[in-house]
Parts: sequence; C-alpha cells; structure tokens
Amino acid sequence: MSNQDWLTRSLASVWHPCTQMKRHETLPIIPVARAEGVWLEDFEGNRYLDAVSSWWVNLFGHGHPRIKQAIRQQLDAVEHVMLAGFTHKPVIELSERLSALTGLGHVFYASDGASATEIALKMSFHYWKNIGQPEKCRFISLDNSYHGETAGALAVTDVPLFSATYAPLLKPGVRVPSPDTRLARPGQGAEDVARAAIRSLENVLAKKAGEMAAIIVEPLVQGAAGMAMYHPLYLTELRRLCDQYQVHLIADEIAVGFGRTGTLFACEQAGIKPDFLCLSKGITGGFLPLSCVLTTDTIYQAFYHDDVTRGFLHSHSYTGNALACSAALAVLDIFADEDIIVRNRELAANFNAILAPLAARDDVRHFRHVGMIWAFDVDSPRADFAQAFFSAMLKQGCLVRPIGKTVYFMPPYVMQPEEMEQLFQATCTVLDALHQESNVLTGPATALP
Repeated sequence: MSNQDWLTRSLASVWHPCTQMKRHETLPIIPVARAEGVWLEDFEGNRYLDAVSSWWVNLFGHGHPRIKQAIRQQLDAVEHVMLAGFTHKPVIELSERLSALTGLGHVFYASDGASATEIALKMSFHYWKNIGQPEKCRFISLDNSYHGETAGALAVTDVPLFSATYAPLLKPGVRVPSPDTRLARPGQGAEDVARAAIRSLENVLAKKAGEMAAIIVEPLVQGAAGMAMYHPLYLTELRRLCDQYQVHLIADEIAVGFGRTGTLFACEQAGIKPDFLCLSKGITGGFLPLSCVLTTDTIYQAFYHDDVTRGFLHSHSYTGNALACSAALAVLDIFADEDIIVRNRELAANFNAILAPLAARDDVRHFRHVGMIWAFDVDSPRADFAQAFFSAMLKQGCLVRPIGKTVYFMPPYVMQPEEMEQLFQATCTVLDALHQESNVLTGPATALP
C-alpha cells in the first residue's frame, strides 16, 4: 500500500494528538513503515531524520538491539500482572536501581508523564492531610510551565493553548516568575535572572506558605515554554526555600531526565534532592509507555497506617508493566555500560561546532544549549512559522517540530556528526527560504500599473 492509502485510512479512523485535524486537509501525515537509529522511513522509502527523538522519548535510536532483546526475554516470563497484591522481578529491580540513583525511596508507577504529575500532586496534598495540615492544598508553578494535560496537571500548566479551554474544570494555583535566561535585561546574566525569580517566589511563600502544598518545576529547561533554559542556582535556592517554608518540591524531569541536560538527572547540577521526582519519556528508550514518581521515606511513612483511607489509593491497570520495566532496566544498563553521559559530552562538543553559525544569523535570537538540547528563537513575521518550518523541514528529510517561533533539536544520543551536519544544512536552507518568502509578503508596497 502507498503512503496515500495509509494516510486516507488514518484520517478516517485516528484522532491524532495535539492536532487541529482540519489542518491535515493540506498538511500530510507521514505514515511510518519502519525506523532504525535516527531515521524514520515511510511506505515509499522516503527517510526522515528524527531530530526530536519522537517527542523526546527515543534516547538510543529506534530499534536499539539491547532494549528489544530485554523485552523479548521478558515475554517468555510474564508480560503483565496487576501490581495490587502482586509484584514481579522487573518492577522490583527497577525500583531498587532508581532509588539508588536518586537517593529517594519508594517508587509509584503509571504509564505517562501527565499521570506522574497527577500522582505527585495528589501525594503531596494527601501527605499534608494525613499529618493534620489539610489547609496546605494549593500548588505553585512557574510562568509558562507545562506539566501535562490531565486535569490536575493542567492546573499547574501555564500554556493557554492547552489550559484555557478547560479553566472551569481546574483548581487555580499560584504562578511565579520563570528564571528563563531570555528575560535578562542588558547587563544581566543567567544568575541575575535566577536570583530575581527566587526573590519573587520568596515573597509569595512569606505570605502564603501555610496554604501551599508544593511547588512544581521543570529543572533547568522548561520544554513547552520554548526550551526556556535557566541557571542551576534557581534550583539550589528553591530547595532552600522549600525547606524553610515547609513546602514540597516536585521535580518534573519527565522531559529532562536520563541524560538530556548533561547529567543523568537535571537536579544533580544543582546538588539537590526533590521531595518528588517525576520520570517518563526516555525511561524506556522510547519503546513502551511508563512513568513513575519517586518520593522520600518520610512521605511514604505518612501513608503507612491501619486506616485504609490514609493509603494512597491511586491506580492504573498497567501500573509497573513488566515489559516496560524490563525496557527501562535495559536503558539503565546502557547508561552504565557505555558511559553515555561522558560520550554525550563529546558528541555535544562536536554538535556545538557544527551549529555555531546559526547563532550568527540575523534572524536568530537566543541561541542556547544544555546537554543534548539545542534551541533558538527565529525573528520571523510569519504567524504560521511553526507549521511552515515543520512542513519545509519534512521536505528536506528532517523531523523538527518548532514550539511557536522556537526551533529546537533534541536528537537521539546515537546521532552522528554527519547527521547533525545534514540537519544544520537543512535548517539553514529552510530559514533562508522562509525569510525570502516573508520579504515578499512584507516588503514595500508598489504602485499599481
């Protein structure tokens, strides 16, 4: 069957995520027949370089043999068993290893990032209730934050495109300024922006800490805010304030965990340990859905009681799925056996050299990088920049999905310098073409003949 055959069937039966479906009357969906390494291939042999790790999940390339083999071996033992009243080897081993890596205690499992956010919010709320402080029931989040699209997660998400429609369903929290380095005024640096944001947060906590359960942040990089990057000082000071005012710190490392910022977990760069750590996306290398929340022994013990209502009665049918846990264990093995963090630093240095000319372009603002994330803002008058850039890059054989006018690359860790060079050249070609089109559209008016 051709691409068009599969596209027709998909449009007739599948409601695609994060999509205004009417756009696909003119913007084709790409049917993927196979994938290997950093490449996706459609049913007609066209290839696309996956520069966003398939929505930030694919760490080690599509079809990684070690992860596939781990899943195959687990299939011969047990594919899934309910985790209420039962347990199994992969979930036990994964919990032990995650705890050892983070210094946190018990691990609670779900299937996706938004569910992990829900779990952390509910646990924090329920903890304060269990210890006799039910008035601590509100949450603080950053301007332009994104933590998922379920009801609780949307309440701490500040992206109106996702949250505004559902505002009547949501319990409003408190927003505080982001430490986004792009907010620096002339003469300021990243630390100055971080300190100013901390001062604003402390003003809020000084007045309202008694009603606040937790603050939730995306450590180092706010993804949906356009890859807003900030100084680790903010996290260090945030931990201090949470301890001082007795407010939980929820670290949403769903997108930035597992090496994406240059350390296994982003919080390491600030030398802090959160009260809750949310993980998902790269945890299985992009093979299977899995998420989890780690927390402290102190919080766990507040739920340990003869009264069943003091337990955490949250559940998902596929909690702790054995196949997904086996994939996650293989991911941790790859990190340990192949020294991925060190190797990524070497790759990032090569990629920085390749991408450096982008920073010098007249239409590029705030070129930035951390770990295995690169981003820049494009000075374009086009309201449809994101869609136009996305479509044009597909024609160049690259999958890049801008956030507004922010272009970012979050490649799998197996991308090679020659592939990054190909991505760089395609990006320049498309930026040049869109710039020329904008000049035609917005150029000086000419007299009619």
